[in-house]
Amino acid sequence: MDTKRLIVALSLSLIVLFGWSYLFPPVEQPVAPPAAQGQPAANLEPGASAQTKAAEAAEAIPPASKARKISIKTPLFLARFSSQGGVLERFDLLKYHQTIDPQSPAIDMIGDKARDRSALGVVLRPTGQEIHTWNSPNWVSDGQDTELAAGQKKTLTFTGEVGGLRLERRLTLSADSYLITEELLVTNPGKAAVTGYVAFTAASETLSASGDDKYNPTRIAYGAAKVGFEEVTSLSDLEKKGINSKDKGAVNWGAIESNYFLFAILPGPGNAELSGLYKSEVFNMAVAQEANIAPGQTQTLKCSYYMGPADRAILADMPNKLADAVDFGWFHIIAVPLLKLLNWFYKYVHNYGVAIVLLTVLIKLIFWPLSQKSYKSMDQMKRLQPMLTKLREKYADDKERLNQEVMALYKTYKVNPAGGCLPMVVQIPVFFGLYKALLGSIELRHAAFISHVPFTDLVWLADLSVKDPYYVTPLIMGATMFVQQKMTPTGGDNMQAKIMLLMPVVFTFMFLNFPAGLVVYWLVNNVLSIGQQWWMMRKA
Repeated sequence: MDTKRLIVALSLSLIVLFGWSYLFPPVEQPVAPPAAQGQPAANLEPGASAQTKAAEAAEAIPPASKARKISIKTPLFLARFSSQGGVLERFDLLKYHQTIDPQSPAIDMIGDKARDRSALGVVLRPTGQEIHTWNSPNWVSDGQDTELAAGQKKTLTFTGEVGGLRLERRLTLSADSYLITEELLVTNPGKAAVTGYVAFTAASETLSASGDDKYNPTRIAYGAAKVGFEEVTSLSDLEKKGINSKDKGAVNWGAIESNYFLFAILPGPGNAELSGLYKSEVFNMAVAQEANIAPGQTQTLKCSYYMGPADRAILADMPNKLADAVDFGWFHIIAVPLLKLLNWFYKYVHNYGVAIVLLTVLIKLIFWPLSQKSYKSMDQMKRLQPMLTKLREKYADDKERLNQEVMALYKTYKVNPAGGCLPMVVQIPVFFGLYKALLGSIELRHAAFISHVPFTDLVWLADLSVKDPYYVTPLIMGATMFVQQKMTPTGGDNMQAKIMLLMPVVFTFMFLNFPAGLVVYWLVNNVLSIGQQWWMMRKA
């Protein structure tokens, strides 16, 4: 096995994995202008296409409505409901701001463009009908503006006559939780049974800082019995095809989410189905449940809504396995312990940048013996290159004999040709796990490392979740990578050596817009690797 070729292959694989989404992002389709009021609502009957189900998941409240606004303020959030249908028009997270400036506006989980798209709306779909309950003028509520102190709860009741049915929505809010629970009582005063579906809706403009954030896209995801976790991140796919849980088993939760926040619907017991779509710059989602109401009877359907941070500690206490909404993919089993270690360091140093440095040092120490074996093996291979070159020239026309002689040479000098690469292969999953952890950790959002350029008032690494504004760290990272490449033992293949020296340029270009926390990790790792290689060379 040619060790240098394997190193080049692994390096190029890293470039492809990190660079593809950066250099060739999905081509987004032109976004249609905001929908006009009165557009149709979602078709929630199972079996219909995902686009039909969720393309228009919420219809605007008619201008003629005399709806009152009801605000509930807690230490965690400010919520504003409409008395007509109980739909949610605003939900501000008071502990999270749009920028690092503490005076900047709070994060609004709805957004201006989704203000009239009926978040927390209810759609009734008796057989052959579809009723958007918030359009009915026959709603009343005795709810008033209220401010809740720690430990307090408030239940808002909205009552309406819709489509021959009597609806009573009981929404309970707590000052200590981002979870809103609902009991929906549907009464059938008629003489015939009513069967069909009831759907609960969500709508949000975007939960990312910008609509085209490649590292923190807003997407729609859900957890279901047969698939565990599934999501669609491409806006183009969400516009054209949407997302649908049909045939995936009962849905535990569905969410409009980013790396840092999520707007989730958690259905009650039963076989729930999710559909979602991105349209008119708004993410729409609906979760439908079966309803069968006998004449003169009342059926109670339950549902919960979570609107808050993607904080794993908070989500762990939520029902319906909502903690699964924070998913790091294949590297989840590695990313979670690394994040726990990161937070453990933070408890003592109170700076996530310093915590990343300490975590990087710890990882380097753990893999120190493997790295030493790798450097030693590469140095041995370098020493054998002249003999390998002669063998290739001597047996150029006899591949079988060449392989025999090469293996005999390795055996004579007790060299493992894969020894330089296998330690690197072992470390790759850890690196990707840390990459996913740092990229999707709300702890790093607005977390400062070095908030200002020393001796100036220039804001620098004040937010580890966004890029270095002056590109200082990625440029230094590229320089350290170049030094590391120059120090690494190389074989006699000039083309491979040139490719390896080109890597720092490629990685620097990719890292220019990486979140600063990731760049700090890679930079510190490079510096430690240089120190280790220097020590190995001096010892040799």
